[in-house]
Amino acid sequence: MPFDESALDLVTRIHATPHKAVLAFAGAGSQALAWLHAVGGSSRTVLAAVDIYSTQSMRHLLGFMPAKFTSRRVARLMAAAAYDLARDYTLAADAPASSDPFFGLGSTATIATDRAKRGDHRVATAVRDSFGTVRYALTLEKGARDRNEEEELVSLVVPGATADACGVFGAPGLPLEASEELTRSYRPSELLAAVERGARELVEVRPDGQIASGDDLGPRAVLSGSFNPVHQGHLELAAVAAARTGLPALFELPLINAAKDPIALYEARKRALQFGGIGTVALTRSPLFEQKARLLPGSVFVVGVDTAERVLDKRFYDGDEERMLASLETVRRHGCRFLVAGRERGGQFRTLAQVALPSGYRDLFESLNEVEFRNDISSTEIRRGWRRAEVAR
Repeated sequence: MPFDESALDLVTRIHATPHKAVLAFAGAGSQALAWLHAVGGSSRTVLAAVDIYSTQSMRHLLGFMPAKFTSRRVARLMAAAAYDLARDYTLAADAPASSDPFFGLGSTATIATDRAKRGDHRVATAVRDSFGTVRYALTLEKGARDRNEEEELVSLVVPGATADACGVFGAPGLPLEASEELTRSYRPSELLAAVERGARELVEVRPDGQIASGDDLGPRAVLSGSFNPVHQGHLELAAVAAARTGLPALFELPLINAAKDPIALYEARKRALQFGGIGTVALTRSPLFEQKARLLPGSVFVVGVDTAERVLDKRFYDGDEERMLASLETVRRHGCRFLVAGRERGGQFRTLAQVALPSGYRDLFESLNEVEFRNDISSTEIRRGWRRAEVAR
């Protein structure tokens, strides 16, 4: 692959995150390591890398010799071994104190060589972190590329998987033939799986990427959103809210949203990883603020004025105003309230002053004025920019 501007930008954004990794390659694909090193700052991402090219080295990494080098199972085991090394390097007693997230990546591939191959040309890549294991698989169309082109393609899978593991959005697509498809599968950690199936109401993702039960979170300034992607406006609003309330900030990512489609756990993983080194994220299944209040009593919910309007719109309560007021009463009973930031809409900056508050519940709503916070950046506009750039490529 020519190291073009989009690839340069992706690797630059990977290195700008605090995520660190050990990478293990087998057979092909190690050109990805050169691309990662081609941009200054790779030492912030790459803890170590190993290129497996013999039975002895594979046996040493895994502790046994697999029947096949190139399989999803082997990629998963390589990623697990790399993860153990990353944990050892990051948490070693003689290492500088670190709270950086870390992961292991394993990639194994078989491509065209100097002799005929009867089997498929393919790549299997896996990432292991505290969220679980993600596997990527691609079977190449034989004869569509020469060896160098196949090496470039299988190497391209690695920066994409690395970007996912670092919470970096907007990766360019792979140059695939019509018959080719990169597939992904995700095996979540037990705590995350428990939230997905409804056995747990909340888990905490700490800034170091580790998953915890979240049972002792306590009152927070809670900024809830889909974070697709997170942007500077989110971070600024959380900081302003924490300063105003005196409560630590918490970003909440609900898998179920009252106004949007549900978020699959694989996608939620990627969105939560954006907060590595930045802040704590709660993954929940609580779309309604009355549910959030039960989970996080004593908290302040930091919302935009558009969200405040939905909270007060009886259409979201099946047209039942009493149901809406009962929801507000639940929020109050759990010691929670709302801090409302203004939003630009249709060229006008709207604030809480333009919202009709129900009698008896005005004390639940407090306004941030425009001087305290205004940031008109939009996740929707960021995504549109990515789509325009993809079409331009």
